[in-house]
Amino acid sequence: MRSLTTKMIGLTLCVSMLAACAKTTTEPSAAAPAGAPTDTKAEKVELSFYYPIAVGGPLTATIESMAQEFTKLNPNITVKPVYTGSYADTAVKTQAGVQSKNPPDVAVLQSTELFSLLDMNAIVPLDDFIAKEGGDKYLSDFYPAFMSNSQTGGKTYSIPFQRSTIVLYYNKDLFKAAGLDPEKAPQTWDEMKDYASKLTKNGVWGLEIPVTGYAYWMMQTFALQNGKNLMSEDGKKVMFNTPENVQGLQYWSDLAKKDKVMPEGVTEWGTVPSDFLEGKTAMMYHTTGNLSNVKKNAKFNFGVSFLPKNKNFGSPTGGGNFYIFKDIDKKKQEAAWKFVKFMTETELAAQWSIDTGYVAVKKSAYDTERMKKYAAEFPAALIARDQLQYAAAELSTHNNGKVMKALNDPIQAVLTGSMAPAEALQKAQEEADKALAPFNK
Repeated sequence: MRSLTTKMIGLTLCVSMLAACAKTTTEPSAAAPAGAPTDTKAEKVELSFYYPIAVGGPLTATIESMAQEFTKLNPNITVKPVYTGSYADTAVKTQAGVQSKNPPDVAVLQSTELFSLLDMNAIVPLDDFIAKEGGDKYLSDFYPAFMSNSQTGGKTYSIPFQRSTIVLYYNKDLFKAAGLDPEKAPQTWDEMKDYASKLTKNGVWGLEIPVTGYAYWMMQTFALQNGKNLMSEDGKKVMFNTPENVQGLQYWSDLAKKDKVMPEGVTEWGTVPSDFLEGKTAMMYHTTGNLSNVKKNAKFNFGVSFLPKNKNFGSPTGGGNFYIFKDIDKKKQEAAWKFVKFMTETELAAQWSIDTGYVAVKKSAYDTERMKKYAAEFPAALIARDQLQYAAAELSTHNNGKVMKALNDPIQAVLTGSMAPAEALQKAQEEADKALAPFNK
């Protein structure tokens, strides 16, 4: 397949076809080049496309420009992007559309929505489309850690798009001022506590970890680094109240209450990167989707690293996938698949990663000349990709909203000092078991 090559300058996406790009892509061959204009006599199709924004930066304009370029290259398919707010807002609006028999045609939703969408009978499996693209050969170009939230029961229901892991950002200038090696981030839990202690001074915190909306996600880091993930692959069971998880939550809580190296209580998701950029915290846990935002706005030297380990390194994946909906015309489903394929094409995936900080979802994206050049100039762009070898699926179960709330609320109770870790995780386990009971009969 001759590859579509793109270049985004500022908020503008310019797309042109270059046959030479075939040398830099590993896309499987097909009858027509990627991005080739379609038959102008074909029936017109209009697609509604829901998408969220969960990080800083001008991603709304970027996504809408990408959709416009797709329409230019496919004049019979008009994509109507609808910015639907946060991931949570997008899920609510999508659910309302499904229930009213007016779903979007295609949407980017959290990869964790898989079981909830299946329970609603809302989405179609993509295996027939994938088979026409080469089947397993096509899928093998996507990173397995991202596909783990895309598949269940032997079928593929979504395609990774704006995907991430959690990484450690750190202020090299503050490291140097504290007598720490600015080129060496903490590698273990003990080192992180020690580094954070040395960095906490003059009104600056050593570390901040966001809580609101993503307490479960941050908890997964400590679970994975101390042993195992929080749920079964079939989405029917959770393992919250293990000794390893209690130890991990205790460590997290102690960083604030005992060690005094980060703020107590519930830290806002959006506040943490702002504090980091303003020099109010020396280190932060946050999504790699914020990498380009930090790169653009940091007035100091910064580094990016794997999250520190205990027994092993580990991070849950995160971010959104493309889903195609069931109660729409077959022609719309086919057009939606063409759009999904375009948006995740190798060269475009590479440029999307460069412009946003999200991990390029295809391995072949890292073999493109543009990504090689960018990574040589900015090695931090490869950290989240390299951490994927230690990554695992984000928390996703049936009745996912209730299960996440069952974990989020007790975690916040621990961080605000109203519950002990063991008590909190026992309560979380009991509530989650009740929520999952109908799926275990």
